[in-house]
Amino acid sequence: MDDLDRRIINELRLNGRATYAELGRQVGLSASAVHERVGKLESSGVITGYHATVDPSSIGLGVTALVGIQPSDNAEDNEVAVKLGELVEVESCWAVAGDEAFVVKVRVPTVDELERTLGRLRRIDGVARTRTTVVLSTRFEGRPNTATAE
Repeated sequence: MDDLDRRIINELRLNGRATYAELGRQVGLSASAVHERVGKLESSGVITGYHATVDPSSIGLGVTALVGIQPSDNAEDNEVAVKLGELVEVESCWAVAGDEAFVVKVRVPTVDELERTLGRLRRIDGVARTRTTVVLSTRFEGRPNTATAE
């Protein structure tokens, strides 16, 4: 991956709907050259997909919480992660260092539903306890880091 690939990636992170012609103008390449580079970035797994960014509240998911998952002593992290992934309310899951093995982002319609979801999380085999932080407001999220590594 060279500097042009990094610039194309940065532009796509800012606007995933940009055409190859638009990207070409922004990075100084022809549309066909950008198309070829994007294809290689996709096939090599650098670009893993494209998606729509949606306001969660507008689709009825007005409550967001970050939940730390502390495993029991005999827990198998991979098995716990699989079970976490089976809950539709769990939007993201990160393995972390510290007392907790995972932090998950949960989105639900109401606080009552959050309480039910926390109960389901606690019943997962291998989960000893949880620690929940309820998000009051989102200042920014999913912001692309367009800094380039040297």
